[in-house]
Parts: sequence; structure tokens; C-alpha cells
Amino acid sequence: MLLLSLGLHSLIWAALGQTTASSSSIRASTGLSSVSAGSTAASTSFSDSASISATSALSLTTSPTAVGSGSAVFSSVAASSSVSLSASASAPVSSGVQNASTLPPGPPQAPIPGVFPATDPLNPPSVDEITVVPDFAPAWAAAYEKARAKIADWDVEQLVSTTTGVAALGITARCVGNIASVNGSNGWPGLCLQDGPLGVRLADRVTAFPPGFNTVATFNRSLIRTRGLFMGSEFKAKGTNIALGPMMNMLRVPQAGRNFEGFGADPFLAGETAYETVLGMQQGGIQVCAKHYVNNEQETARTTSSSIVDDRTQHEIYTHPFLRSVMAGAASIMCSYNQINGTYACENDKSLSDILKGEFGFQGFVVSDWGATHSTLAVVKGLDMDMPGNGGLRGTSSFFGSTLEDYVNNGTIPLSRLQDMATRIVAAWYFLHQDSPDYPPTNFDGNHQSNEATNEHIDVQENHKTVVREIGQASTVLLKNVNGALPLKKPRTIFLAGSDARPGIVGPNGATRGQDDGILGMGGGSGAATFPYLISPYEAIQRHAIEDHTTISWVFDDSDLNDVRSMAAGQTVAVVFVNAFSGEGSDRTNLTLFHGGENLIQAVASVNRNTMVVVNSVGPLIIDSWIEHPNITGVLWAGVSGQEAGNAIADVLYGDFNPSGRLAFTIAKQQADYPAGVVPAVPGGIAQVPYNEGLGIDYRAFDARNIAPRFEFGFGLSYTKFSYSNLRISRASGSDGDQSDLAANWEAGQANPRTVGSSTAFWLHRPAFEVKFDVQNTGDLAGGEIPQLYLHMPSSAGEPPSILRGFTDVVLNAGEKKTVTIHLSRHSLSFWDTGAQGWRRPNGDIGVSIGASSRDFRLTGTIQV
Repeated sequence: MLLLSLGLHSLIWAALGQTTASSSSIRASTGLSSVSAGSTAASTSFSDSASISATSALSLTTSPTAVGSGSAVFSSVAASSSVSLSASASAPVSSGVQNASTLPPGPPQAPIPGVFPATDPLNPPSVDEITVVPDFAPAWAAAYEKARAKIADWDVEQLVSTTTGVAALGITARCVGNIASVNGSNGWPGLCLQDGPLGVRLADRVTAFPPGFNTVATFNRSLIRTRGLFMGSEFKAKGTNIALGPMMNMLRVPQAGRNFEGFGADPFLAGETAYETVLGMQQGGIQVCAKHYVNNEQETARTTSSSIVDDRTQHEIYTHPFLRSVMAGAASIMCSYNQINGTYACENDKSLSDILKGEFGFQGFVVSDWGATHSTLAVVKGLDMDMPGNGGLRGTSSFFGSTLEDYVNNGTIPLSRLQDMATRIVAAWYFLHQDSPDYPPTNFDGNHQSNEATNEHIDVQENHKTVVREIGQASTVLLKNVNGALPLKKPRTIFLAGSDARPGIVGPNGATRGQDDGILGMGGGSGAATFPYLISPYEAIQRHAIEDHTTISWVFDDSDLNDVRSMAAGQTVAVVFVNAFSGEGSDRTNLTLFHGGENLIQAVASVNRNTMVVVNSVGPLIIDSWIEHPNITGVLWAGVSGQEAGNAIADVLYGDFNPSGRLAFTIAKQQADYPAGVVPAVPGGIAQVPYNEGLGIDYRAFDARNIAPRFEFGFGLSYTKFSYSNLRISRASGSDGDQSDLAANWEAGQANPRTVGSSTAFWLHRPAFEVKFDVQNTGDLAGGEIPQLYLHMPSSAGEPPSILRGFTDVVLNAGEKKTVTIHLSRHSLSFWDTGAQGWRRPNGDIGVSIGASSRDFRLTGTIQV
């Protein structure tokens, strides 16, 4: 395998000018708008080997494939006699495709102030600069230069130690993952890698932030970025180098145990949340480790399963959040436990070398999940670091360590590849400026938390609880509100039912040990953190009761239904708190509530005509057994929102915050309506996990199969009302500079050739179209709205009926109107052409819908192509 030099990692960037196509055909009216996307396409010549004509070589159609009972999914079908593109469950995605070492490099592009600026990870574009595509290439180039100088005189043993966790050396260290220091005049301090996606795990005096599951439900870039910044600063202040997060696997399976860590069921939404999180965390000074790459969508048999995924689905759904993480400058990426099309993820040449380091132009390093390395030769497939360093088992030898030394010394693995591995790892350290003399040393001991000699108890929390509460508020989804029952208005009496309303009997950290007891603020496993405190709804609501002179009572025993019915009867309002828990290592066996929650709800609703339900859950639930009960007047989906959970819930219940949260997944009427489920383990074998639904994940499948959900993706009510009007669609100003030939090729309906960085190129991701419309608060209360933009591709593209391609948030006073702008890139208007191996626009007009959810469209328009 050839060494990928920094030059080969240059992304394909283009200059942005100020000219606007004058020949665009624009037709606009209230609720209806269209714009020509293809009117300025230039004729560009490419060699036959570099470009495949969309009309002569490839025709994409919608192909229904059986999944369960007659469900339709989407796949690419080739019309060309020379290229077969039908998805094959048995053939690896990488079959016949070049890896990154043979891909041509993209031409170097000069930064462009204001639109494609040279960017340092400690100083990213602000969250308001949505049209800016940051250029991290100069910062990477400087980091690589320093890294090459640092390792220039290192011998094979020193190079190998940089890639191998210290568990291989029998060293007991402070962090969950540790890289040993290199001694000598040109030494290096090594690395501390620490969980996790919502805060510093196994440490005290830290913040327990809301998980990704709630963060994404805000649809609020500012809150997402701020959470990332605060998390990054805490990891740095604790003396860690690499935060093992964010987690961005898709919510493909509703029962999946780690859904609470991730960013929901839509790739665009997950990608934008990952992008803002990575920018924020690395601004705080920490190296992020985006995980788990890729197709790790269930915990059952996660080390003994193979995810069977076709090339188009892989590009459009599952790798997309990682693509956006690379564009945000992610320093590292963690490969997953599972196999991908029969090859383990940490030695999968297609996913690591070809897509990640090739198409995406990733310049950081790839680290294995703990114990996910299966061979030393994984290094020639793209793996750069082995964790924890001993094959994942105590007392065993390492696939790296001395074994890797032997492979390099005997010529089995080129020295140049080992140097590349070490260079990537040390460059990431320089990239985040962790060589600074002011960078804090590790001051906690996650493996020996009671050891006072190695735990300095540094307080890193500052006032980060504020964003925890704000995300808790903004992620709470109002599902039902009959006749304005909510917000509460100083009720005379209030009754609370359910253990989820109270503090845990064993303290706030029971759930982090897998014990669901009391208010649920997060799931379990390595995606959890230690609560410094955890506010329960009971505590927060009682404070309101005291102020309002409300008489409060409760039954916290979920099974004491007789007392529940007796005490709930006659109360002004009764609030039932229910939950569902999961964590790393296992999936939920069903989509029902824990602790007999359905029975508890029915018991209260049977005697109280003003029953409210608050749901704390790590993932989707089936709620049809109670949601339409005539006595249930209000329902809040509160998810799992971290240490301020009770305060956030009370803020929404009492109207101190007008709910604006939106579902980042679909709530079905029955479990069978979901397009995918958990595949059981195969004793002594490898479980095959077919991604037969293809592009039809979550709401896309419900739309295609015409299945009515209970609550659709993007749904969420407010205490006020909003109207939409005056849709306008136009081309975004600017040009593509010296990359205009690639843009013109795209405009002509052709896919561009694959090069290093071709999928993250500036011309592909810069704003190409601008969608404007007006939103007005027509109610009596101030509140926030989440406008969402969905595209409807022509049927020949083989896409689902609706796909999310934009969102924003807008806060309006009663009666106030604002103009909202959402930008669309060429990437957002493209599909992955599996024959030409590139991004291509569809042939035909593209519908545009603006609305409040995936099924609540208020404005429609067209982009003519």
C-alpha cells in the first residue's frame, strides 16, 4: 500500500466568486416557487474513463424489495450492460473499487476569506456563519510538518508505541485508553483517551450533559455547538487529549441499546448535529473521536455480526455523519466492532482507505474500538491505532506492539505505512495545539477513582449547567395538548405518579450502573457519565407548588395501583412519569415502558379527567395503548436530558419555556411498522444483518409504504401557533472559481471522477440555492418554531418520497413575523451514482416543501432541473 502523503490528502476546493446566473428561470408565489438549476450548465469534456454520461450509461429506478411484509425500499438498478449496480447482500461493497492509495489527489485550493477561510480548530466559523465552509487544510499542513519533524529520528519501537495502547505493556494508567510517552531529546508526552459522548466519564466534578438523543431534538445549531464547546473544555481541563465521541450511528433499529447516544434517524440531521458538535468540542481544545465507523446500529452480536450494506445506502445514509465530521476537522475516528459485508470494520479497506481516507480526504487517525482489532495486517487496510493495546483481553499479546514491530522489521508491512500511522497520530495532537506548555496534565484517574494520590478533583463544571437546562427545555416535545390543558396555571392540587418522578433510591448514578431507579437522565455504558447531581421532576414541581400555593401529593411506587387510583381521583391535575432504559451491550427486547408504565398510566387516567403523561425514554416506544385515552389531556416526550432533567420538565409544564422540541425519529402505531429490527445472535457464528430497507430508514419507509405513524419525524406542538408564507427560491450568489468545470459537469447531469477528497469538495458543499420564506407567530405567546425543508426527487432518482435537507429555528413574539433562509448545497441535491462512483444530480425537477414536520407541509415549490 502506497504512503498517503499530505499532498494526496488535499481536498478538492473551489474559489467562490460573486456572479449570479442571470439565465435562471424563477417562478414564485405564496406557497409555490420554482427555480431552474440546470440553465447555466456548461459543456465540459471529460475522458470516457473519468465520466459516465447519466443518459447513456445509468438509469436509476425505484425498486421495491421485500422486507417483512411487502415493504418497499429504494435501491440502485443499472440499465447499462457493462456495469451492474444492483445491491448484493453477499458481495463486499469494495469489490472492484480502487482504494485511497490509487485515487488521484484533488488539486490544492487556496482559502477564500469569508466563504472558504483557512480555519484553525480552536477558532471555527461562528454558528451563525452557516454559509461558510471551513478550510482546515492549512492547519493540517502545519500540524503534519511538525509531526514529521517530531518522529523523524524515532526508531521502529518508538513509532509502534505511538500506535499501541499501553495495556500491551502491562501498564496501569489513568484513562480508558492510553498511549505511552516517547522519551529522549525529541520526546513526546503520549495520549489520554477518555469516554464519552456526553461528558468526561469516570471522573468527578464534571457536567452530565444531555445525550445526543435529546441534543438533536432541539434542531438548534447554537445549543448543539455550545454543548460541544462546553464538553470539549471540560475534557481539556481534566487533562485528556481525546474525547471518545460524539457517537453518530443511525437510529435504524428502534430497540437499539445505544440510540440515546446518537443523533436520531435522519442522515442529514445527524450529519449537521455531528458537524456542530465536532466544531464545538474541538474549539474547546480536545481531539474528538467520531464513532462508531460504521454500521454499528445494534448491540446484539455487535462483535459477531456482519452488516450487509449496499454502496449507495452506505454513502447516502450511514457514512454521511462521518463525512460532515471530517468537514468539521475531526481529529480521529473510531472503527466499530461489527463486520461490514463480511470484513471487520477495523480492517475494511473499502470503508477506511477508500471512503474515509480517500473520498472524504480524512487526515486524522483511525483508532479501533476497544478490542475491535482482529489482525496486524489491519494497518494496511487503514487502521492507525489499536486500543486498548492487548487485543482487548487481559494477559494476551497485542496485534500491534511487538507483533507490529516484527512485521515492519521483516518487511511484511512497509516502514512508510508505520510512519504514516505515527504521523497522523502526532499531527492530530499538534492540530489541536496540545503541544502548548499550558495544556493541562491528566488530573483524574478513571481506573482508580478512590485513589487520592492520582485524583486531584479539579472542578471543570463552571456554569455549564445552564446549557444542560436549555437543551432539556428545547428538546422536550409536546405530543398532545387538549384544549390548552398545558401549560399549568397554578392548579389547586397536583398529583404525581411513578418512580420516574422522584430521585433514585441509590442516588443519581444508579442508571449509570444499569439500574433504572428514579428519574432517567441518561442511558448506561461507556456513553454515560457521572452525575454531580440530578434534579428530579418531584423536586422542581414542588418548588412551583410552594410558590403557587398548590397542594401536592404523590405515589412513587409504580405497582401500587390501588393507592394511585385512590389519590389521583379528584385532583386538579395528575401527572404520570414513565420511562424506558437501555445501555451499551444489549438492546431492548420490546418497545414498551419499564415498571409497568402502561398500567400506571391507565390507572391514573381511569379516575382523573386531566391526566398528563411525561415520558423519559432512550428511544422510540409504542404508545397506542394509552395515547388516545379521553382523560389524557397532555403528553410531553422528555427523552433523557442530563442532570437538569427535572427543572427542564417543570419549565415546560408550567410554561416558563414554550416547547419547541421535535421528534428526530418516528413513533409508530405498532412495532411491525418499522422497517428494521434487531437481528439475533448466531451461536458460534456470524449473524448476518441485512440492511434490506436501503434508503428507506425511519420516516422515509413510512412515507413510501403509506403507513400512518402515530407521530411523524419532525413532529412537535407549541403553546402558540405559526403560519408560513411567501416562498422564494433562487440561486445562491457566487461562482466555483477554478473548480467550475466540476460544477458544470454536475449541472450537466454527470458524476465527477473520484479523487481524494472528492466527496467533501468545496464546490459540492458550498451554498448553491437559497430558499427564503416568512414565518409568523399567530398566537398569543412568544415561542420558537422549527421550519424544516424536505426535497422530493424525481422518481428516476430512486429516492424516498421526502428527504430532509434543511432546518432552522426561529423565535418570535406574539404576532411577530420574520424572514427565514435555508441554503441548499449541490450535495443536498445529489444522489450517489454507484456506477460512476460519484455524486450526481437527478434528471428532472426537484420538489421543495417547507413545513413543521415530515408530514406537515405548509409551502411547496420546485427547483427545475
